[in-house]
Parts: sequence; structure tokens; C-alpha cells
Amino acid sequence: MAKTSSFTCNACGAVHNKWSGRCDACGDWNTIVEDTGLSTGPAANTLGAKRGKGMTLTDLSAREAPPPRTMSGMAELDRVLGGGLVPASALLVGGDPGIGKSTLLLQAASEFARKGLKTIYVSGEEASAQVRMRAERLGLRDAPVQLAAETNLRDILTTMEAEKPQLVIIDSIQTMWLDTIGSAPGSVSQVRAAAHELTSFAKRKGVSVVLVGHVTKDGQIAGPRVVEHMVDTVLYFEGERGHQFRILRAVKNRFGPADEIGVFEMTGRGLAQVTNPSALFLSERGKPTPGSAVFAGIEGTRPVLVELQALVAPSPHSQPRRAVVGWDGARLAMILAVLESRCGIPFAGLDVYLNVAGGMKISEPAADLAVAAALLSAREDSALPADTVVFGEISLSGALRPAPQTENRLKEAQKLGFNAAIVPKGGKSGGATGLTLTKLEDLTAFVGDIFGAG
Repeated sequence: MAKTSSFTCNACGAVHNKWSGRCDACGDWNTIVEDTGLSTGPAANTLGAKRGKGMTLTDLSAREAPPPRTMSGMAELDRVLGGGLVPASALLVGGDPGIGKSTLLLQAASEFARKGLKTIYVSGEEASAQVRMRAERLGLRDAPVQLAAETNLRDILTTMEAEKPQLVIIDSIQTMWLDTIGSAPGSVSQVRAAAHELTSFAKRKGVSVVLVGHVTKDGQIAGPRVVEHMVDTVLYFEGERGHQFRILRAVKNRFGPADEIGVFEMTGRGLAQVTNPSALFLSERGKPTPGSAVFAGIEGTRPVLVELQALVAPSPHSQPRRAVVGWDGARLAMILAVLESRCGIPFAGLDVYLNVAGGMKISEPAADLAVAAALLSAREDSALPADTVVFGEISLSGALRPAPQTENRLKEAQKLGFNAAIVPKGGKSGGATGLTLTKLEDLTAFVGDIFGAG
């Protein structure tokens, strides 16, 4: 087969079939050169010699207006989204079965629809009548939300193109299927292809798409991890079945801060917003008891106070138990090792149980000192003062390191009526002058000053 070549003018970009000294398009001389191709190799597996359209390049100093946002009126949801819903964005919401994902999204869809967004709710797991029953129970029958029960993605995209909505909720992505793929709905190829089609449609047509995703036993969103890379925002809806609290956490957000949380309370009328989660998490806290410590944490941009509960008891087994709920078990083992190695306080032969009250999950290292305080309080059977908060990071050497945003933590504690705080030395307390601060350098000083040992 004869090799075909193309020639391009460097001045105007016109493509010619053969070389000539003068470009017929712009009239310049000696500007036509032969194309070498974008890549080498077989044409079936590479880009070959065919060229595409040039991109429009800008420099870093170019200024663009921030994307417009639509507020839902649900302050907790708007906080997690970074200030509202961005047009042409793709969101992925995951959570355990029965945690309240469909309830939350139906409430959010109703609020956005009342704000003027044309909203379509597509259910692949429930019939339209079931969604209407939930809407009636939540008092949302008058919301201008359009419903559909469909799993064929071709029909869904055709309807979206004809109706031109501004917000579409897909519940859930694991039930969608493409007729061009032979595997069953929920398989890796189907989920990946459906997510790609929906996100690309959202970008082309300016539609905001919310995808609901199932989770695995480990709590991760089921399906290929590439789905989380496709979307703009990934939200996890967390909570314990035995507690009424629900936490919406942003683990990825291209339009706002990640690790932001919104707190809701499950009621008979749906999910109610919790504007002051610290007061709610501490509402069931009674008189001071051994093994209890109040931790002033930061979730995203919000300071949150929670109670850490510890129980230390003699173990009847040769291998003592270490049970943790709401915190990292490996970090608990590290705290126990530092207490034994640096402070001479052994936990051998003792079962250790640690719980974060209210179903909250904590991941920041600033909880180290509060955990150590709860463990020592339980072991020594000595209660900490009820009006004291504790936070700080413990290093392997036993030194205490200051936590970020110390001032915000202390202000939140002062607002809730706490009068004292135990913090590492070196933290910036700022204007929290109403609190009595106990600043310590290392864990040995903490044990000696607070529990009279060390």
C-alpha cells in the first residue's frame, strides 16, 4: 500500500495533499512542511498521522469568575458541597444500606426544585409509587420534582436531552445498564461505562448529576475506583444504626474543601439539620465518670466537641482485647505502647475498650491526648473535671505536639460552657482568654500533673 502524506502550512495551518512553494490559503512562501504524524506504529493502535484541533491555551494569570452556585436552603448540605450546587457538576453519594441516602436526596431534590431548578429523580431500585409514599411521609408531595423508574441508560439520556433538566438524581448507579455491554448491571464494566456516560453528559449539557453508589463491607463505594476519579465530588453518608445522628462527609470536592461534614438527625419526618453538633454529641453526657474525656476536634472547617469513653478491665484471657469504635485501632496500640514505654504505665493483662460517643468517627491525630486521658482515667478510676476539654498529638518520644486551629477549638469549648483545657505547650490560644489553660510539654508531665503519677 502506498504511503499517504499530508502537508501543513506553518503560517495558517492549512492542510495540503502535496508540497508547493506557496500556500494557496494564506499566500506565504516556503511555509509548507510535511507532517511527521502524531505517533508511530500501526494505525489501528496509535493516533497515526491524523491531527486534531488545536487547544486554546491560557496562562496562570488569567482570571475567571467563580462558578455560580445554587443554595438548597439546607445549610448542612450546602456546607458540605462547598457553598451550594455547581452547574454541570457530577456528585457521587455512598453509604450503608438503610442509612438514609434516598431520604436525604429526596429532601435535597425537593429543596432545589423549590429554588427553581428543574429536577428529575430517576429510581432504579424502587417504583415511582414507593418514592411518592416516601415523599408523602416527609411532607414533600407538593415539591415540583419529576419522577421516573428506569434502568436503561439510553432511555434515561434520551429523556434528559429532551426535558433539559438542571438537576438529575440517579438512584443508584449500580442498577444502570448500557445495551452495548453484555455484562449484567452492577458489574465493573457496566458501572464504569454508565458513570462515564452520565458525567460526560453532565459536562456537555450543563446538567448537575447526583449518583448514588452502593458500598462494600469495608465501607468503600462498590465498583471500580475510577468512578470516584470521574466525578467532581464524593460524599459519604455515615452513621450507626443505633444512633439517630447521620454525618454527610465530603472526601473529595473540586469546588470546595474536602473533609467537611454536615450533621443530621434521623426523625420520623426525615432528616433534620443539626446546626450545633457539639451540643448534640454532648447532650447525653451525665456527671463526670472515670474513663470519659471531652475532645475538641476539627472536621473540615467546623470545630466539633465529642466525648471519648474508655474502659479498662482485667482480662481473663492470655491475649487481652483491644476494641475500638470510631477511632483507629492501630493508633490506640501506639498510644498504649507510648504510655508503657515512656511513662511506665503498663496495660498488660488488661482489656481496653475505646468508643467515640454518638456514632462519630474521628481520624485526626489531635485526639491522641484525649484518648490517653480517657485511658488513664479508666485505669486509675479517677474522673477528669467535667468542665475540661483535652486535645493534642502524642509523638513516639512522648512529647506533645500542638494541634492546628487551636484557637477555634478553644472558642467552641468556651461557647459550650467549658472553663478549662489541657493542651500541648506551643499552641496558639488566641483570644480564648476565658479558659484556664494547662500547657504541658510531654506525656510524662501530663500523667504527673493530672493524675499525680509519673
